[in-house]
Parts: sequence; structure tokens; C-alpha cells
Amino acid sequence: MAKAIMIQGTMSNAGKSLLAAGLCRIFKQDGYKTAPFKSQNMALNSFITREGLEMGRAQVMQAEAAGIEPSVLMNPILLKPTNDTGSQVIVNGEVLGTMNARDYFSYKKQLVPEVKKAYETLAAEYDIIVLEGAGSPAEINLKKEDLVNMGMAKLARAPVLLAGDIDRGGVFAQLVGTVMLLEEEEQKYVKGLVINKFRGDKTILDPGIAMLEEKCGIPVVGTVPYMQLDLEDEDSLTERLNREKEVGLIDIAVIRLPRISNFTDFNVLESFSGVSLRYVEKVSQLKKPDMIVLPGTKNTMKDLSWLRQSGMEAAILKAKENGAVIFGICGGYQMLGETLSDPRGIEEGGSMRGMGLLPEDTMFAGEKTRTRVRGKFGKLEGVLAGLSHLPLEGYEIHMGVSRSKQNTMQAVTMIKDQCEEDSLLKCDGAQADNVYGSYVHGIFDKEGVARGVIEALAKAKGVALEHLSSFDYGKYKESQYDLLADTLRQYLDMEQIYKILEEGI
Repeated sequence: MAKAIMIQGTMSNAGKSLLAAGLCRIFKQDGYKTAPFKSQNMALNSFITREGLEMGRAQVMQAEAAGIEPSVLMNPILLKPTNDTGSQVIVNGEVLGTMNARDYFSYKKQLVPEVKKAYETLAAEYDIIVLEGAGSPAEINLKKEDLVNMGMAKLARAPVLLAGDIDRGGVFAQLVGTVMLLEEEEQKYVKGLVINKFRGDKTILDPGIAMLEEKCGIPVVGTVPYMQLDLEDEDSLTERLNREKEVGLIDIAVIRLPRISNFTDFNVLESFSGVSLRYVEKVSQLKKPDMIVLPGTKNTMKDLSWLRQSGMEAAILKAKENGAVIFGICGGYQMLGETLSDPRGIEEGGSMRGMGLLPEDTMFAGEKTRTRVRGKFGKLEGVLAGLSHLPLEGYEIHMGVSRSKQNTMQAVTMIKDQCEEDSLLKCDGAQADNVYGSYVHGIFDKEGVARGVIEALAKAKGVALEHLSSFDYGKYKESQYDLLADTLRQYLDMEQIYKILEEGI
């Protein structure tokens, strides 16, 4: 069985996912076959594996860092919030159903065998498993039937590194308070403390570290600086969505829907100089972008209502009339159509008017489409005509089915299931008058696509972008994982961490 080590945090967004990814990369570099594991993840950013199963993107990012193919074994339970009190529950990559928080809390003990089976299957195949917790292990109201923090550490017999976020302040109280709220048996699992996201002169911190170690009786195994890395973020807590940006020569505005999902679709567009990618949630922030993107969402109908009530829909329609390109992906694509109907009550029930920019009708079906796809862009018209026939890869993950009201409607992409070599190309998406929609997540990631979008927008605007070269997003991410590993090697006591890993519990 694999050796195990677990990253837990004092709170959400303490940096657990990035630390776990960094350890996965380090262990890979050191010659160990390594896999990530998070028993239960709550996020709207998800991914479809080659088998057509759904999992959280944080474990996909960590699997990439480890140099392995993502598997739902790495994230057996995924919770996708549908509202403030309920979530879609996905087990082993397939939808179990939608539950409110209280019902799920009562039910989740039945999922322990699934978690145990997934972990043991991974542990039999790998040398090291890097586990990640969720939130804080000291949420005393949630500790009963816990299967993601100390409950998981006990199941895996995994020593724990507890990370605190100094950037938010109060890191000593975070770490000491968390340890104090753990039961005596749980405290024995915590073998090291990590101060994360530090800015400044570490020598000023040293007296506090000495006192921290004395109070907790646990060594501090690293003080990790605030890292400026361009890696995928787990969910809507990401700072990426809150960054204030100056408008660039080419300006792309992504509408920050209340239930935005898979915003990682647009990361590659941020990588070109002279291009601004801004997430906007107020009409006053929209300004005059060259392209507006409507992203995926966990609740298309509710977020379309928000667009309407906030005035954003009217602003988007006005921008379109003034020449802006509109691009919708998944839920955003559904919004661009004429009608949305939900006879089975999968989202909100009933029907509603769409934005009317594409001659499409969407009906929400009971079965979720989950598939990895590859293919090419169709024959595009308008500003993005230069993308025509470029190859693409991505994945579909949606409940609705959209059908064109025009027999001659041009598809945006021609795609097929990646796993079925003999499958035929099928039409996806729709286009009309510089408005484009597609169900394919990751549509801009394939080399040449993002560059093609930027070049097309620049040409339409009549401006020239210097030094706009081909961009290999895969190689770029690899360099970021190496930078992450290099930074952690410098600021973590890896000799001590290897000792903790070897000794176990």
C-alpha cells in the first residue's frame, strides 16, 4: 500500500490545493509514482474523465502536477451547489441526486464504503498518495461522520500537515485554535504546521514561530511565500475573479454569474500581452469590451433571471449592437437562445424567455451529458471566421438539450467522443451575427485557438498586437508546476516531510 500524507487547512482557501499539487510534483520529480486524493469536494468547477465521469478540477490539477491521467478515484464525492442550502451529489463520477444540506449530512455515512474503496484502489497502484482536506478540521458542528478531514486521515492512516493563511491575518490564532479544538487522538495526526501566503521579512516572524511550536508541540515545517502562479483555481473563492484590471488593447469581459462554473475555460486568454480578461458583475464594470463571454453556470435559468434583474442583459444586448462579439459556453450558450423550458423541474421548473440572440430552444433533460470530445470548428462567419476548421478538444457537461429552429443553422463546432474512434462527427452550438454558442468546455485551450480569437478581435478593431506568437498552454502549465515545486522545495523542510511520510502514524 502507498505511503500517505495529508494537507489540511485552518479554513477554506488556505492554500491546501496548491500545496498538495506542489507535493505531487516534488514526489514525481523525485521518482515516486504519486496520486492526489480528496474524498469529498464542493466546487462548481468540474471535469470529465476519458470514461465520461465527473470529478473536481482541483484533483485534475493535482493529477497533472503528478504527471498522471485524472481518475474519479481521486475524488469519489463531488458536491455541486445548486442554491444556498442544496447541492447535486455526484458519487464515483455519476449523479446520485440533489439533496439539501441536512439530508446529505444524514446520508453521507452511507458513502464511507465508496470512499474507502476508491482510496484503497489508488493506494494499491501508487507509491505515495497526497490527500487534501476541506475547509477546517475544527468545524465542531460537522465532525460527526466526517469523511474528508480527520475522519479521512484516520481511514488512510495519513500524517497531517496543517496549513494556515497568514495573508488574511491571525495565522497563529488559526493554527493554535485549530489544534486545540481537535480531539487528543486527532492532535497526534498533526505532524507539521505550515504558514502559507507569507509576504515580508521572515526574521520578523521567527519569534512567533518559536512560540507557536511551544504552544502546539508541533514543528513548523515551512513558511511559504505568497506565490504568483498561473494555475487553475478550485472554485469561486479564487482571487482570479476579484482582480481589478486595466482595459487592454484587446478587452474581453467574462460575466461573473452568481453560480459561475468552469471559469477555467478562459485562463488561456489571460496569457497574451496586450489582452485584458476581466470578470464583471456590475453594468458599470462592463465598459466597451471587444468580446463578452457568458460562461457556464450551475443554474442557467436562475442566473438568466439575475442577468435580467441586474440590467446586465440589456447592457450585453447594447454591446452586441455596438459591435462586440458575444460567446456563450454551456449555460451561457443556453441563455443566448430564444426559450428555456424545464418541464421536469431540474432547475427552476416552467419556462422562460432567453436573450434571443440565437434561434435555439433549450429543454432541460433528466440525464446529464458527460463526455470528452475532440473535433474542429465549423465554418464560422463574422468576426471569428478565422477559427474555421481549427482543431479543438474539450468536454461536455450539461443537463439541457438545445435545438435549432432553422434547418440551415451553421454549427460552431463539429465534435465526436474522444473514446469512440469510430463515432461520427456531430454538430454542436450555433452562430448568428457575431454571436457564438457551444457546449464545449475548454474550447480555447487547444494550441492556436486562443491566438486565433485574439487575432480576429484585433483585426476587427483595426489594431496590431506585437509579438503575438503561438502559445502552447500545456507546456506553459508544466512550467508553472515546476515553478511551484521549486518554490516549495526552497521554503518547506522537505527532509522533515519525507521523515513524516516515512514514519506515518
